Amino acid sequence: MSDFKVHRLVKELVEVLGSSASPEKCMDIIQKNSSPYSSHPASQSAVRNIAQHSPNPAAFLSKYEELKSKNVDNIGSFVNLLARITEDKRLKSALEKHAASIAASVSEPSSEMTSTTASFDDQSSMKLVEDYALVRNRLKKVATSTETIKVSPFQKSIDSLSKNRPPNRPLPSVPNWWSERPYMTMDFVEDLSPNLSPLVGIPSTSQENYLLEDLLYCLSGITGNHIAPHNITDTHGSRTFFTTEGIDLPLKELVNRILPLASHYSLVARFIEEKSRFEYGVVNHALSAAMQNLLKDYLVFVAQLESEHHKGLLTLHKLWFYIQPSMRTMEILANIADTINKADARGGKVLSYLHEQTTGAMGEQGSQELCLYLTQAACVPYMEILEKWVYKGVINDPYEEFLVEDNEVIEMEELPLDYSDDYWEKRYTVRRERIPSFLEKVADVILRTGKYLNVIRQCGKVFKSPQAEEIVYTIKQRQYVEAIERAYLFASKTLLELLMTENNLMKRLRSVKHYFLLDQGDFIVQFMDLCEGELQKKIDEIVPTRLESLLELALRTSAANNDPFKDDICAELLPYDLMFQMFKILTIETTEEEEYRVQSQNFNLLGLESFSFGYNVKWPVSLVLNRKALACYQMIFRRLFYCKHVERLLCSVWLSNKVAKSFPLTASQTYGPAFALQQRMLNCVQNLEYYMMFEVIEPNWHEFLGNMEKVNNVDDVLLCHSNFLDTCLKDCMLTNSVLLSTVHKLLGVCVKFAEFIKVSTPSLHVLSGRNASTSASTSDSPAVERVVSESDSFEQSISRFDLEFTGMLVGLLDKIAELGRINNSEKLVNVLYRLDFNEFYGEQLQKLTAERYRLESKKGQTSG
Repeated sequence: MSDFKVHRLVKELVEVLGSSASPEKCMDIIQKNSSPYSSHPASQSAVRNIAQHSPNPAAFLSKYEELKSKNVDNIGSFVNLLARITEDKRLKSALEKHAASIAASVSEPSSEMTSTTASFDDQSSMKLVEDYALVRNRLKKVATSTETIKVSPFQKSIDSLSKNRPPNRPLPSVPNWWSERPYMTMDFVEDLSPNLSPLVGIPSTSQENYLLEDLLYCLSGITGNHIAPHNITDTHGSRTFFTTEGIDLPLKELVNRILPLASHYSLVARFIEEKSRFEYGVVNHALSAAMQNLLKDYLVFVAQLESEHHKGLLTLHKLWFYIQPSMRTMEILANIADTINKADARGGKVLSYLHEQTTGAMGEQGSQELCLYLTQAACVPYMEILEKWVYKGVINDPYEEFLVEDNEVIEMEELPLDYSDDYWEKRYTVRRERIPSFLEKVADVILRTGKYLNVIRQCGKVFKSPQAEEIVYTIKQRQYVEAIERAYLFASKTLLELLMTENNLMKRLRSVKHYFLLDQGDFIVQFMDLCEGELQKKIDEIVPTRLESLLELALRTSAANNDPFKDDICAELLPYDLMFQMFKILTIETTEEEEYRVQSQNFNLLGLESFSFGYNVKWPVSLVLNRKALACYQMIFRRLFYCKHVERLLCSVWLSNKVAKSFPLTASQTYGPAFALQQRMLNCVQNLEYYMMFEVIEPNWHEFLGNMEKVNNVDDVLLCHSNFLDTCLKDCMLTNSVLLSTVHKLLGVCVKFAEFIKVSTPSLHVLSGRNASTSASTSDSPAVERVVSESDSFEQSISRFDLEFTGMLVGLLDKIAELGRINNSEKLVNVLYRLDFNEFYGEQLQKLTAERYRLESKKGQTSG
């Protein structure tokens, strides 16, 4: 089960129970205490504890034994959970209160309904009697008409199994031999009304001969003249017998002791006939074939007894003595058949039960050998599927019994063009209910082994496992577990060499770092010089081909020209900005998810806000550089790219300082705060860039390279790469919604300020002209009056920008300090000291912190 699904279920449970607990904390507890692919049997103390607290202990124990006999999945874990609930008084009390509140809410409308309908009872009572008689007559007619229709007892289960199969793989059709040719069955023929001959007045010796002949018939599944079976109502139930009248009591007692063998035979014969059908899978087919071989030996034994009877050497006492070994064997077979029928088990579930029977019969050598024979025979087709998977990466599972399921959604020919990032995680999945208990520990190894080989095979590589050997079930798991582990080592080593050596994975990742993480300095400067004018247009006014041409020119005229993978980089204009992209991810499984589910067309979106690099990746490198990974790279790039753009805007404002140098002192004082604010903004943006590039990306990249030298398989590669991207996103303040929006607004204030200074540049030139014109009177010149009035407005605007920027920055620093205290994040604290290196904002931060503590303490006193 995926983490998102578990989180959703936990959240629903918390909401239903009305708890104030955080779903995230509950998720952490579940993940720490859970173990994949494992089931925990119920402890006897847990069962006793629940029974003691149950209002009806006998009913609970009966139901538990019934479910346990059916091998119901997770019954042990569920019982342990109930026991924990009964022991936890607080939880039990909370659940009782919650149940009482629900019952009260349900009973309220029903009581109103009762009072409303009470007046109609007298009027409708007579009509109900008439309707009852009419319905009864109709049911009688339908029941009478359906009695003549003959339906196979297995048809219902067959139909249910056929519905669950995909339409492109229908089950083969088999004639209904059971109804068309009833005498083909190995079991007793039903729907006959045997007329048993009475044995009244016949001597005991003759009665014994008659009974011996009938018993031999019944042991072979044939109705006798004096002993006959009852018709069964449950196709999976045990068969009972009845005898004729007049049998002496000692003889009847011996007959009743022998007849359970015939009942066991009947159950096993029905099991073989049913489970040999296509829809029950190859494991049941193999088990049925093994039981069929044992039945052949059993029928040979019955034939030998019949030969002894014809020679006059067989008595009921001898028969009872001779059948003792067969009685135990057939009892074991019948118990296995009955349990599998009750659980409706297939595939791995059948093998799990057989394995339990084999290991549980350690004290009886004969029983253990029998169970081992059945288990090994049933495992043969399952192990053949397993061998193809771990040695060739191919699943040949026509009846969907194997523990690995192939969810193929993309043809191999279309894979490089229409690659889905879910391929590696969702193409092949483990079906927990299909895992045999003796393969639980290596289920994940089996999954990864076949996945690795499948990728190698789809790359067109021919391979042959040098240590391919037959995998056979044994009581000691070492043999087949070691074979699986050897296959896993070969597959992981081969695929890792394919990625690292033949497909140059590390060179690819370094190439991606050059472009997406701004590692190639001259390229990004060259690109922004060429494309900044084009990207400042609205998204619908940008010509993509022109942008691609400028990108190509920047690649050819910079150090990136030496990159062998430069042709895989491309320009993309996304239909949303970085904020929408991040919040769409951060609001998953929250109440705000609906707001970011559908993106409306935003024609006012600028190219700078929608631009990102794309990267063309081919199979199998796309396993690592999948869409999810590229999206993470794009999010980091968009933040860095926009910071670079803001830095360039603020640097262009610096050019205006040269004009102000020619102003007189009184005039330059007007523009001094603007240039001071510009310097603070530039310092802030440059420190943010330095922090993200040199304190986050570079250290994490070096750590990533060190981890990549230690990897042993592709899953380790994926994990290292995913951890690198997740850490970069987190430390770049992209995964915290408050920090994300605050930094975005801070950069927005810097952009507005730079645009304002750019618009105000003509006023600076007017001031420069006024300074050069010494003969003109400042009080009489209309141009000067206009400039002065503009300068007053300019000062007010700069003051507003200053207040807005300072408030945003102080809020950012306060949030960083708070998160640094909570998470003990040294990197975030570094940002705090970089942005406030001279404690310029320290006083305001202290005031803000003191005010927050004052409000929190006041709130606490009010609630107290």
